[in-house]
Amino acid sequence: MAIPGLRRLDHIGFTVPDLEEAHRFLEDVLGCEYLYSMGPFASDDDWMTEHLNVHPRAVMEELRFFRCGTQAVFEVFQYTAPNQADMLPKNSDHGGHHLALYVDDLDSAVDYLKSKGVTVLGEPTASKGPGEGNRWIYFLAPWGMQFELVSYPHGKAFDRMAAGEASSA
Repeated sequence: MAIPGLRRLDHIGFTVPDLEEAHRFLEDVLGCEYLYSMGPFASDDDWMTEHLNVHPRAVMEELRFFRCGTQAVFEVFQYTAPNQADMLPKNSDHGGHHLALYVDDLDSAVDYLKSKGVTVLGEPTASKGPGEGNRWIYFLAPWGMQFELVSYPHGKAFDRMAAGEASSA
């Protein structure tokens, strides 16, 4: 059973401490296309809590939409709120996360990020098991958010196994 009518991921939203810095990084480093902005938004009642699960006096200063590649859309927020936390979760924390971006050539993408002064974590890792054929690496946005580059130009073992199972059925 699934959500009726579910078709695809529409967008990914995340909050940043400095929208101008994020804008520069998303456009100038990742190559995202800026689409539009909205805001500010605030409420004198409990609308912000009821609809967005934030402090009732939180102010969404501005939000900007960016297209990344041909599919992903990022909705990037800058908030101020009385109870705002400024620590990013690690992958191991509840709510921890990362955004993975597919690239055709992982090594040239890593070289590019390093040339832009981006913090790249470790060296590319080759997956094993069902993910064999995939190589990946993490990197950090200027505000510390985790991103990942992935590349599997010949597919993953999982894809090949699924294709083999489908053709033998």
